[in-house]
Amino acid sequence: MKTLEISLAQIGNSRGIRLPAGLIRKHGFEHGLVVEDRGHEIALRPKCTPQKLSWEATAREMVAAGEDWSEWDGALADGLDDIPWAHPVPAASTAPTKGTKKGAARTSAERRRQSKTRRRKV
Repeated sequence: MKTLEISLAQIGNSRGIRLPAGLIRKHGFEHGLVVEDRGHEIALRPKCTPQKLSWEATAREMVAAGEDWSEWDGALADGLDDIPWAHPVPAASTAPTKGTKKGAARTSAERRRQSKTRRRKV
């Protein structure tokens, strides 16, 4: 067992330690660590990062767990399957928006063009 003597550093109102980079790599602390207070000593261990499952692995886990999904069958009666989702997209409104005059430019490009033509007329 190798012993390191590490000094405390002031961090705001707290104090902290700096771990050597080699020690961080060796023990897998790159993604954080967990501190255990064991009364008379402190233990550091790598923070476990949960593995992200693929859709296939998730489906396998669900089947293996034997979960009962029958309570979700009530959602089938909500009628969402009967709604025709291919509605036409409504055309952009030609009514003036709040704070604009009728026929005023609505996009920044149109406002720039309109301001250039006003400057030319003056």
